[in-house]
Amino acid sequence: MINLSDLGQVYIVCGKTDMRKGIASLGYIIKSRFELDPFSGEVFLFCGGKKDRFKALYWDGQGFWLLYKRFESRKLSWPDNEDEVQKLSAEQVDWLMKGFSIAPKIKDAKPREFY
Repeated sequence: MINLSDLGQVYIVCGKTDMRKGIASLGYIIKSRFELDPFSGEVFLFCGGKKDRFKALYWDGQGFWLLYKRFESRKLSWPDNEDEVQKLSAEQVDWLMKGFSIAPKIKDAKPREFY
């Protein structure tokens, strides 16, 4: 499995993106909507409406890489706010690549009495 964190800082583009978009269109989204530099050497992740696949856009200094991952047996827990980009930690990237949520929900535990 590819470790995207080894390439650079990873950002998740929240909300759904049309998965028919290619390198130029995805780079334009990064530049125009979020005022980030697609040529920065950082990794940008995009997800479609089905939430069973994502694309990663990465500039290596000589050209763009467009990586595509589709999950066969699960859906991604992808943030819905379309006006936001989130910076991910290496741990969150690892969770995402395995199909888990980047923000696990932890239930509050109530203390019990010991007798």
